[in-house]
Amino acid sequence: MLKDKILELKKQKNAVILGHCYQNLEIDEVADYVGDSLYLSQMAAKTDAEIIVFAGVYFMAQTAKLISPDKKVLLPNMQSGCLMADMVDLEQLREFKSKNKKVPVVCYINSTAEVKSECDICCTSSNAVKIVESLNSDEILFLPDTYLGTWVQTKLNNVKVITYPGFCPTHLRIEAKDVVEARKKYNGAKVLAHPECHKEVCELADYVGSTTGIMNYAKESSDKTFVIATEKGVVERLKRDCPEKEFILIKDNVVCPNMKRNSLEDIYHVLLNETNEITIDKEIAEKAVCCINKMLEVSK
Repeated sequence: MLKDKILELKKQKNAVILGHCYQNLEIDEVADYVGDSLYLSQMAAKTDAEIIVFAGVYFMAQTAKLISPDKKVLLPNMQSGCLMADMVDLEQLREFKSKNKKVPVVCYINSTAEVKSECDICCTSSNAVKIVESLNSDEILFLPDTYLGTWVQTKLNNVKVITYPGFCPTHLRIEAKDVVEARKKYNGAKVLAHPECHKEVCELADYVGSTTGIMNYAKESSDKTFVIATEKGVVERLKRDCPEKEFILIKDNVVCPNMKRNSLEDIYHVLLNETNEITIDKEIAEKAVCCINKMLEVSK
């Protein structure tokens, strides 16, 4: 079996496989750690493996390489990009900063190493509020996701969050009317949403939080029925882990195509041949890792 071959290769090569919660469910069968961006960043920092196979998208593998520069980091499918991360490059970042000089810059982890290299601190959806609070500033710049930044603003009335106009196309497929319809159809169900969603969706939800936050809420809640307003992979894992509860994906098309590109076949081939290695310019890496390390320090 392919799974057994991968597990054997992991032992032979002292490799670790990190899998994001939006991946195809089969990835969990070979992954050492499965979670959201913050958790996987922390695991990448802690591992003593020589090779990291990151079943996620490109910026995540870049993050692992920044944190563990001496390790070989492999991305199963090099086509696994992130449309949100691609919405801001260095030139656009510099223009955004030039309009708001001397204001601290927070970048969502969904960004390239180049962008991280010119920001003050990184964040994930798990810790965004905590990170912004840690800066003790009346104003901050937030990029690339305007929706996460706007949600952070609602949690911190004393901070003005100036957001860059980026977004997640997958989460923006979810509209307020979908929540209204779901409440009618599944009377009494709790609606759990990701902060990358439209502001109106977040306002209608019973709980708003990161991938891990949503999963923990659902697992720990005494409620039995949940409408999930985030990527399909979260619903698949909740159904597997909590068969006694009912989980409904709010819309069938809430699927990230880039996250689904990685397969067991891809993992096997990159591990066997040690291909698709992530490399980052040394000067960029030295600056970008400071941005991530500050986040990890605050998140301890």
